[in-house]
Amino acid sequence: MGQTPAQKAAKAAPGQQPKKRPGKAQREAIRRAQAAKNTGGGKPAAKKTAAKKAAKKAVPLPRGSLRAAYPGTCPACFKDYGKGDVITKVIGGWGHPGCAPRQMSAAEREFARNKARIESGETFRAQKASDWRRGSSPSSTRPAR
Repeated sequence: MGQTPAQKAAKAAPGQQPKKRPGKAQREAIRRAQAAKNTGGGKPAAKKTAAKKAAKKAVPLPRGSLRAAYPGTCPACFKDYGKGDVITKVIGGWGHPGCAPRQMSAAEREFARNKARIESGETFRAQKASDWRRGSSPSSTRPAR
C-alpha cells in the first residue's frame, strides 16, 4: 500500500533530517487520506448525503403526499411505515397512499348526482307540464288543474 507523506517522514531516520512542518500539498494529502479512512470510501460524507437527497427529489411525489419524517403506523391498515416512505392524509391521520379513500373527479361527482336524481324519479317521470302561456308573464298564468 502507498504511504502518505507524513508516514514517509516519520519512517525516515530521526538523525538524518530535521523535523519540518508538512507543506500545504502534504497537509491536503493527509486530510484526504484521513477522510477516506473515516468514511470508508474516497468521497466525503457531505457528498454522499447530497447524492441521496438528489435521488429522492428526482421522483415527483403524488399531489397531497410527502415523505415521512419519522416512522409510524398507518391508522387505516395498522401496518408500519418507515422514515422516508411516501405517506398521505388518511381518515385517522397519516398513512399509506393506497389506504386513503379515492377522491372522485368533478365529472364523476356530477354523474353520480344525475344518476341519483333519475333513480329517485326527480327528473323525466316527475316532470309536469308548464303553466306558462306563450306571450304572458308568470303572474298571469292560469291556475293548475
